[in-house]
Amino acid sequence: MGLSAADIAGVIEEVAPAVVGGWIQKVYQPSPRTVRLDIRTPGQTVSLLISADPENARLHLLTLRHSNPPLPPSFCQYLRAHIQGARIDTIEQVQGDRIVRLRMTSRDGPCALLAELMGRRANVLMLDGENRIVTALEPAPDLVGTVYRPPTRKDFSDSAPASHTLESTDGAQPFPVSFAIEQRYRAREEESAQARWKQARLSDLKKRIKKATRRAEALRGDLEKAARYKDYARYGELLKASLHRMQKGHDQLAAIDYFDPAMPELVIPLDPAKSPQGNLDDYFKKHRKYVAAERELRPRLTRAEEEVAGLHAERTKVEGGILPPDSALVKRTDKQSAFSRLPSLKTKDDTRAGPFRRFLSLDGLPIYVGRNAKENEALTFGEARPDDLWLHAHGTPGSHVIVRLEKGADPPSESVRDAATLALLYSDLKKSGKGEVIYARRKYVRKVKGKPPGTVTVTQEKSIFVTLDRVRLDRLKIQAGDLQSQRASRP
Repeated sequence: MGLSAADIAGVIEEVAPAVVGGWIQKVYQPSPRTVRLDIRTPGQTVSLLISADPENARLHLLTLRHSNPPLPPSFCQYLRAHIQGARIDTIEQVQGDRIVRLRMTSRDGPCALLAELMGRRANVLMLDGENRIVTALEPAPDLVGTVYRPPTRKDFSDSAPASHTLESTDGAQPFPVSFAIEQRYRAREEESAQARWKQARLSDLKKRIKKATRRAEALRGDLEKAARYKDYARYGELLKASLHRMQKGHDQLAAIDYFDPAMPELVIPLDPAKSPQGNLDDYFKKHRKYVAAERELRPRLTRAEEEVAGLHAERTKVEGGILPPDSALVKRTDKQSAFSRLPSLKTKDDTRAGPFRRFLSLDGLPIYVGRNAKENEALTFGEARPDDLWLHAHGTPGSHVIVRLEKGADPPSESVRDAATLALLYSDLKKSGKGEVIYARRKYVRKVKGKPPGTVTVTQEKSIFVTLDRVRLDRLKIQAGDLQSQRASRP
């Protein structure tokens, strides 16, 4: 459930001094119902989250940032075109209700961003200087061009949520109310994301089971048809021995079955339109068809049946809330954790097919790991960007590891630990299960002339001591499976 009117009043009291007078530096839309404004004020940049999610509608400053899609949605594009660079004049609660208005001055003049944070009708509206609705996060074509009118109680059926006491237990937080809201909704949104994943995965498994079952049934049917020709080699041999008794126009031939110890008489059907040799060749041809089917179709049927059994087993686990370690996550809009400490990166380069092991950190950042000396060289000096983070197990042979970062961004601590764990795993320190890993910006890593590929010198490095945490490694492997599934599903 979203914030109450009292909650909103409290958070606006905290937010206003931090954003009023600032200018909108960047606009993001991390999810279909969420907008993030990066607001620059003297000495700092803060991020304001506005969520119109029916279950989690809210507004607060961020300490953790949502991951963003590779391409901004149309609403985000509109805001970037019209309010990026605008100055925030005021932020206020409308009529003491769950409505917040940000009054701004853009290059086109006065305007406002209005957040209706009320259950199923939650929305974010863009208003012009005359208070007319220009566009909306959730499409509202019947409202565009009309003067905004605050909703009355009869306009929405959901009741206002009860007020909560918003207090942070972390006294070091500069925005304790926002931090408390963020913590409250973080677990809730991650649970929602997991529920959406479960629903999407079950739907995907249902389709795959249906497809694999249909394929197995088709193979089984082809084998059953071919099985009718199993004895045709024997019939051909019997016809060969009795070829002198056969004439064109005969529709059958009675022959002694000397392949049977009892040597019964066997009546073999013939095609009267074919010659004796033609009937003989036809029986051998059909037997070869049976042999080929057994050789080619039987293994395919076995694999199809194993696939069906595996999919059923995975569906049972997913229905029970268990994520199989070898399961690749299905495509969804929130592949990363519901929250990350940095904006997501452009994924055009991050998810393309190519070399290197690929992972996603807990914060949703791409991690690349070289497989050998040649890949280490290509990764560090070909793929990596100057501000990316470079890691390597200290004092021992191992893989180069790169964490993709935006220019000027600080690496989140969990991403550093994830990458360091991978650097330890793919090094000679793996057997000990623990060790020191050094890390630095890629721009401080240099090749060593005349030395084998992957040999480098590092300056301004730091170090971290890590152990091989099984839970962390399982999560990284699952997310790596997600990336592989995503690339494999592309046309």
